[in-house]
Amino acid sequence: MGKLAEGSSIPPSSSVGKAIVDEIRQSPILALIVFVPVVIVLERLTPDAHTLLFLMSVVAIIPLAALLSRATEAVAAKTGDAVGGLLNATLGNLTELVISLAALQAGQYLLVKASIAGAIVTNTLFMLGGSFLLGGLKHHIQEFNRVNARFQACMLFLATIAVLVPSLISEVDQPPAPEVSQTLSLGLSILLIVVYALGMFFSLRTHKELFASVSHGGEEEKPWPMTLALVLLVVVTLLVALVSEIFVGSVQVAAEHLGMTPAFVGFIVVALVGAAAEMTTAFSAARANRLDLSVGIALGSAAQIALFVAPVLVLVSYFIGPEPMTLQFWRGAVTMMIVATLAATLLSNGGRGAWYAGVMALALYGIFAFTLFVLPPASPS
Repeated sequence: MGKLAEGSSIPPSSSVGKAIVDEIRQSPILALIVFVPVVIVLERLTPDAHTLLFLMSVVAIIPLAALLSRATEAVAAKTGDAVGGLLNATLGNLTELVISLAALQAGQYLLVKASIAGAIVTNTLFMLGGSFLLGGLKHHIQEFNRVNARFQACMLFLATIAVLVPSLISEVDQPPAPEVSQTLSLGLSILLIVVYALGMFFSLRTHKELFASVSHGGEEEKPWPMTLALVLLVVVTLLVALVSEIFVGSVQVAAEHLGMTPAFVGFIVVALVGAAAEMTTAFSAARANRLDLSVGIALGSAAQIALFVAPVLVLVSYFIGPEPMTLQFWRGAVTMMIVATLAATLLSNGGRGAWYAGVMALALYGIFAFTLFVLPPASPS
């Protein structure tokens, strides 16, 4: 895509075609973009084929998430650290946010909350563990900035405590009225967003020297031209919204046919699909001995979801949801989020990574996934 920036005129079609082929070679998952028109046409022709639409929409969201990630990086690279960091914070988890907004509008609060909890657990265990494993198999010991890791882990821990409080008050002998839980969740959401904004100001402005990478291993990809990146951001966001609507509309029936619950779909499937692009970047960086980048993506994305995406969904639910959403999760989800946060903190505390640390994180993720599949929550909030 770098060739598009050369000169002011539109490049010949052969150059565009070569640029597209080169981009797909660098990111093979972009080839799945052909499933986007397929799922849109299928939804028009066979709206009742819920299982097929569900599977097709899952595949279609993956390349769209990758394109969103690349376009966001390209815009952030041109705007400087502060604005770029804010842009990454806003758009880094845009795929999960759009899917959750579609589910929120449909009143599927269990799917929304399961996707939030699943995204946090997936980033802290699956993405971080996979990075440690893949990087450790190629490099004996890898180092990363443990100050940054501790900072992200502390922010994530704060968010899990904020989620724990509304969930705990529902378990007392005389639970408060629903209005109390809604008011508490609204206040906590505003507080979390403020804390996240101050955390970004701290890491990007006042103390940014503490967050420098330990090492660099390889050349970064050349960013796309700004105009192309902005156009893609708009177009791909609209496509993600369209495919997400198809996904949410088919998920309930498809989950029953496939023997899954909406909780499992949100916790595992939506989280993995939404983070596919970030995982590709994190795993590639770990293999290139850039574990700093991998740890930053994994923990930073988890903190972003807990401190930004979840509170935003609570606020937006007052406008587009059937009723206001709360931060009250079922006990199993709260337990998994807290355990995943503590595990990520322990694994990243030393500033060094090895492959067996990845095995342990992935094993813990497997325990959670299998438990949720076999024994879904009996009475989720």
